[in-house]
Amino acid sequence: MSDATRISRQLSLCAVMETIVHYGPISRASVAKQTGLSKQTISEIARLLEKDGWIRETGRTSGHVGRSAVTYEIVPDAACIAAVDLGGTKARAAIADLSCNVLAELVEPTDERGGVHVVNQIARMCRDVARHNDIDFEKVRLAVVGVPGVPDPDTGRVLMAPNIADIENFDVVETLRQELDRDVFVENDVNLAVLGEHWIGTGSGIDDLAYVALGTGIGAGIMVGGELVRGHAHAAGELGFLPFGADPFEPESLRIGALERVTATFGMRDRYSQLTGKDEGVPAIFDAAANGEAEALTVLDETARLVARAVAAICAVTGPGRVVLGGSIGSRDEIADRVRAFAAQCFPRRIDIAVSSLGTQAAIIGAAAVGLSHLHATLFSGGVPGAAIALPPRDVMKFGGARA
Repeated sequence: MSDATRISRQLSLCAVMETIVHYGPISRASVAKQTGLSKQTISEIARLLEKDGWIRETGRTSGHVGRSAVTYEIVPDAACIAAVDLGGTKARAAIADLSCNVLAELVEPTDERGGVHVVNQIARMCRDVARHNDIDFEKVRLAVVGVPGVPDPDTGRVLMAPNIADIENFDVVETLRQELDRDVFVENDVNLAVLGEHWIGTGSGIDDLAYVALGTGIGAGIMVGGELVRGHAHAAGELGFLPFGADPFEPESLRIGALERVTATFGMRDRYSQLTGKDEGVPAIFDAAANGEAEALTVLDETARLVARAVAAICAVTGPGRVVLGGSIGSRDEIADRVRAFAAQCFPRRIDIAVSSLGTQAAIIGAAAVGLSHLHATLFSGGVPGAAIALPPRDVMKFGGARA
């Protein structure tokens, strides 16, 4: 087979598979209309895909003039990916199938010991979420892990992750590969979240997009022209290190970030303690604000004012069409409404600021998107440039329930 023939064949295979993923159950005649390929080519590819277990007959068309036709659909669990969102306080693991359905999810407190203990926890959770939901782990081909820091592609370490102890001291990627015996991709969690929002969330269809997460820490995922912005050393979007909020020249600001010190969970708690002398968690601060307590309202106002400055900084540099707020703190209306008001006071143009529609699953869905793109490429593209399967539209996604 010549190179030209092989490339043409691979492109045709991807076109057929993409059509079945997006529109199945679908007949060969309908696939021909969608792809422009001949019925003979489609029949040959369908036989090959069916023989290899990627698609299956699902019935016959009815209600049309003429003979009925066989319809095909993807075998969704022929291969799966593990998607993980590692946070400073919670870890989430999920399994997604070839139809982009999130089958099941498991949530646990993040191991406070950090380091290799967290890596072991991630590997165990991936196996547990499969086992608890009767999913054959042998079908899991790869794992995508979102981390609250900057993955170093040269060393496999995770840098700038102050909320996970000791994770910067060893090769996280290789350790996970050994623990799972699978390919592993590690990405910044907020980068995954913006990919999820861009695919099926609040930012769907907006190619210039920013996602700002405020919770245990603060960070941003940024897309320009539909492409994720990682920057040099993959450190773009580390909002916590913007040089305002706390004194950026203090050693603690170099470790955690001047902005993160005063806006995220610990910053809000410290500020509230300064004003009241009480050590309360963030939920209690919100409750106090709801009851009209002046000190709690001051904490929310100061936090939102600083977040608005960060949003304005992003807009001044990348000009996003929308900024999506997420995270356990950033997605709350009490913060979002204040950020909108303060942003209007410090930026000359209107900023479209919305709250995440995906909530705690934003990074999981982004991880599923990344994993499925890699999986499709591995299984069906054959290494041919341009041979790819696009992710299906937002109405195809389904979710399994989380297990505590």
